[in-house]
Amino acid sequence: MFSMLRVPSISGSLKSASRTLITLRLASTLVFLESSRDGKVLQSSLSALSAAQQLGNPVTALFAGSSAATAAEELKSTGGSTLLKKIIVADSKTYDNYLPEALTPLALEILKDPEFSHFVVASSAVGKNLLPRVGALLDYQPICDVTKIVDSSTFIRPIYAGNALATVHCGQNKKLVSIRASSFPAASASATAASVTNAPEVQISDLTVQWESENLVKSARPDLGSASKVVSGGRGLKNKETFDKLVTPLADSLGAAIGATRAAVDSGFCDNSLQIGQTGKVVAPDLYIAVGISGAIQHLAGMKDSKVIVAINNDKEAPIFQVADYGLTGDLNEIVPELTEKLSLNK
Repeated sequence: MFSMLRVPSISGSLKSASRTLITLRLASTLVFLESSRDGKVLQSSLSALSAAQQLGNPVTALFAGSSAATAAEELKSTGGSTLLKKIIVADSKTYDNYLPEALTPLALEILKDPEFSHFVVASSAVGKNLLPRVGALLDYQPICDVTKIVDSSTFIRPIYAGNALATVHCGQNKKLVSIRASSFPAASASATAASVTNAPEVQISDLTVQWESENLVKSARPDLGSASKVVSGGRGLKNKETFDKLVTPLADSLGAAIGATRAAVDSGFCDNSLQIGQTGKVVAPDLYIAVGISGAIQHLAGMKDSKVIVAINNDKEAPIFQVADYGLTGDLNEIVPELTEKLSLNK
């Protein structure tokens, strides 16, 4: 008795392997980088570049706005990776202030190239405005606030205010990813041989929104999002006068940035740009000092990844002590001035 065996087609297998090799060869990452008005690449964007490099594909950086050319030259001298192959510059005032209605058509035009398998942005205000629009128009689901890249298709992101981590496997042709800047180091500073090219011309219809003005809070302190030391105040400080009296001198003695809980911001202790937490900024400094902060889950979501946490509170049962490395229990009006004095003497 003879039996028939079906042998896979060799030509079919070769075609499948060929398609796979072509896909791998074409895989590339487009990362959108933000810059200041004077052409300095933002710290959060350098972290986005670092994350893009972890995907293992050749990286193309995109700058937009009237300072784009200056930022591209700075990146060429500090890009720090052999994976950075190209820098695309959209040097036009149209993209100043990063209105998503203007940036989205530009990103879509570049992403038409089948070479790009990933699009990476920082999880900043700009990134959070841009990525969902790109995802909606491409009909792809974005993966937001990624804290770890497992491989080119697998990502880890926090859910439930950071109380759980979800591992997301993405099978889409194009992966749209925003990364939490505090979870990735900034790209190392060294020269790169990446080429610089101009972005394609994009037809942008009349925008239904218009940039009017901005009112920025200027400070000589380190930027809260990238500071290595942060002193943060909460509801336990009672009022703005006590906040300024205790938190500001302590921060000055350390050369630290100042932060606050939502309760402190809502009570008018400080500007809302200093809010840390689930609905504020996410920070991960080397040192985080929490003054008069009980440790609500929403606040912990914004600072629990800090390297060393010091909690100062008069309630020894406060939840903040569960995540703190060091704790001081007692009257804030006595502990903080004494701590500030001793730190000032040791400067």
